[in-house]
Amino acid sequence: MTILTEVIILLITGAAVGFASGMLGVGGCFIMVPVQYWILQKLGVDPTIAIRVAFGTNLMVVLPTSISGAITHNRKGAVRWKQGILLGISAFAGSFLGAYIASKTPGAVLTKVFGIAVVLGAIRMATAKPMKQEKEIVDNVWTYIICGVLLGIVSGIIGIGGGVLMVPVMVLALRFKMHEAIGTSMVMMAFSALGGAISYMVNGLGIAGLPPYSTGYVNWVQFGALAATSIPFAAIGSLVSHKVPAKQLKLLFAIVFLYMGLKMIGVFQWLHLPI
Repeated sequence: MTILTEVIILLITGAAVGFASGMLGVGGCFIMVPVQYWILQKLGVDPTIAIRVAFGTNLMVVLPTSISGAITHNRKGAVRWKQGILLGISAFAGSFLGAYIASKTPGAVLTKVFGIAVVLGAIRMATAKPMKQEKEIVDNVWTYIICGVLLGIVSGIIGIGGGVLMVPVMVLALRFKMHEAIGTSMVMMAFSALGGAISYMVNGLGIAGLPPYSTGYVNWVQFGALAATSIPFAAIGSLVSHKVPAKQLKLLFAIVFLYMGLKMIGVFQWLHLPI
């Protein structure tokens, strides 16, 4: 694989990730991580290091992408800043811990856990009915802290921003309206991504076999290519989310997520399918 090919693939991936992030309130990790993992392996990076670098770099990309999405959603009045910051600070701590756990976990375990999470996310996205909420939102500080920490830990372990988990929790448990849940989840993702990315950098320092231009488990070449398109496309996705129904788009992403998840688990290899 040439450097030009790698950059082109990452630029296209970043555009898809940014649009999904802004449109659906998710970090796009279900697309980014498998692509990064595949590229790193093609470049000769050890699979265990490759999956950790994919997680760490993914979280670093989620940071500016979620900030871009949050700003756009805020212009539409769809961000509850008090709740978002409370969730975010809690998620920062949880994500830092989750990334530390991942840095000590074998790569084969991480890829399978990530794959299972992707498959579950795809099923939820494809089958979930529109969620409506008419009640007042929950106003208990400890509820937000507990939700933030738990979701942050999961985010750190499998390298995701947490939006795909947080949006249904915010609607069903915390009683947010859907657009407010998507917008506010962007704020939380910025914090969780920052906490996890810092932890991946710290815990990867001095590790042998890292790809060039890496700080710990964060690779700046991949970050630059992905962020270059994900940031502007997050703003586009955020605008689109307020104008068109997302049913068809959700189904499309669910299919992509399902394929990526099964690929990471190793189902196609086990079945000897060349896909």
